[in-house]
Amino acid sequence: MSPLDLVALLRARIREIPDFPEAGVSFKDITPLLADHTAFAAVVDAIVSHHGRGTIDKVAGIEARGFILGAAVAYHFGAGFVPVRKDGKLPSSTYSQAYALEYGEATIEVHQDAFVPGERVLLVDDVLATGGTVAAAASLIRRAGAVVSGCSVLMELTFLGGRKRLPDLDVHSLLTY
Repeated sequence: MSPLDLVALLRARIREIPDFPEAGVSFKDITPLLADHTAFAAVVDAIVSHHGRGTIDKVAGIEARGFILGAAVAYHFGAGFVPVRKDGKLPSSTYSQAYALEYGEATIEVHQDAFVPGERVLLVDDVLATGGTVAAAASLIRRAGAVVSGCSVLMELTFLGGRKRLPDLDVHSLLTY
């Protein structure tokens, strides 16, 4: 599938919901994309193709939609999957990182034993907005001794400037808005 065909397919499967979750926000609903085998497989294949098989040891998926994409990507890489979760959701010893959101503050965590030092980790999420969540997740991975090989997202909201907050990361996005 050509890059232009991929973009057209993905855009056709992402539903925009105006004024959700609040007035002025245009929510990008990926559930129609996930329900379409061809579109979902194209996303996973494009991410794996961009990074190259054999280059990733673990995939870290950011809660919650990053779990869906990241687990499928990890399977295709033959890599392990590590969930990056909201504060208080993981049962064992964790590293925590607070970060700013567009509308407040949040904390994410990862298990302290999730990575072996030196492992190559790909971060996966559905959206890159302000970059705060990805920056916090990258910090957690590095704190655990692993190497962040890059970050892949389904879509990037370029008007929020998130990529600028991640100058040390290879950021790969399939769609931009």
